[in-house]
Amino acid sequence: MTRKLFLGVMMLAPLACGALLVCVVRVPGVAVLAADKPASATPTWSPTAAANYLDSRETWWQGWDRAHKDHGTLCVSCHTQASYALARPVLRGPAGERAPSAQEQVMLASVEKRVREWKDMQPFYSDAVYGAGKEIESRNAESVLNAIILTNYDAPLGHLSERTRMAFDHAWELQSKSGPDAGAWVWQNFDYTPWESKESQYHWAALMALTVGSAPDRYMDDPKIAANLAALRGYLRGHYDAQPLVNKIVAMWAGKYFTGILTNDQIRTLVDQVSRLQHGDGGWSLAELGTWKRRDNTPLETRSDGYATGLVVLALEESPLTSDKKPHIARGLAWLEANQDKNTGAWPAWSLNKNRDPNSDVGKFMSDAATSYAVLALEDQRR
Repeated sequence: MTRKLFLGVMMLAPLACGALLVCVVRVPGVAVLAADKPASATPTWSPTAAANYLDSRETWWQGWDRAHKDHGTLCVSCHTQASYALARPVLRGPAGERAPSAQEQVMLASVEKRVREWKDMQPFYSDAVYGAGKEIESRNAESVLNAIILTNYDAPLGHLSERTRMAFDHAWELQSKSGPDAGAWVWQNFDYTPWESKESQYHWAALMALTVGSAPDRYMDDPKIAANLAALRGYLRGHYDAQPLVNKIVAMWAGKYFTGILTNDQIRTLVDQVSRLQHGDGGWSLAELGTWKRRDNTPLETRSDGYATGLVVLALEESPLTSDKKPHIARGLAWLEANQDKNTGAWPAWSLNKNRDPNSDVGKFMSDAATSYAVLALEDQRR
């Protein structure tokens, strides 16, 4: 299956950056699915509801004071904005849209402004306020996220824009050149798993590899970045064994487009291990794809969630060595179809860090990512 999950349409000219009105949504509930129920031939989930949920969350993010950064720009969060940028264009056709939403345009205008005025922009987090090293972490993470976001919007047009090439240039400049982590990027670490913690460096390096490998204009073959790609591949290969399962899954997914990360034996071992973790209801739990402990010492939520299930199904769909895992994929897709909240359009997921109030906006961060990855998995299998 080719990388058709990142689809979109020709973008309108971006709107000027600015905050939008807050839209409050309710956290989804959890439906029960029979373990042997096959994936429905006719989708039972609502792309329009998913698009509305993601847009509403982007609206909230753009209006949240903590997301506002210098020069009238916005922070590019891993859980809400980055996942939104991966999934929202995929919903354009199914939702009957002909252009990016207003929320997408505001996001893209902010990202482009930060890329074009890179040297004048302040890091999202300063050393003075957040501690030594946070400026480097923030700058590195942003450079990668900018490249991933902009490439995703260029891909359906079949051409890399000038702004996206600039974003890549910023990222390659900041890529670690020496030491044990050469080839990766020093990542934002606030001890918030899975995206702002010690394991996040590998996770986003793998997603960067996926992005480069699937970028248009044969960008991956550009001799100017050959050394960067060799270093990236070496990092992903050399650090694979030490990763939690969630990162290994992303590496397997990336390997479809960026070869040489995993051997066939490693893929088969991983697929078997992940398949054994599938729940009786057809889903997977993020809590079981790594070894974590909440900061408030409350028990981790181990029910099936949309983020883990969407990511696993997507990686299994994309891997060339999963032909014998079709029943697992079908049951995972059936879980995703059955567990979209009919009122909000979102999928459930829970924090690995704290027992957050699921009705709070911060408590919905995991559902933001869950909804995006559920959409990617469901749309990938339909193409």
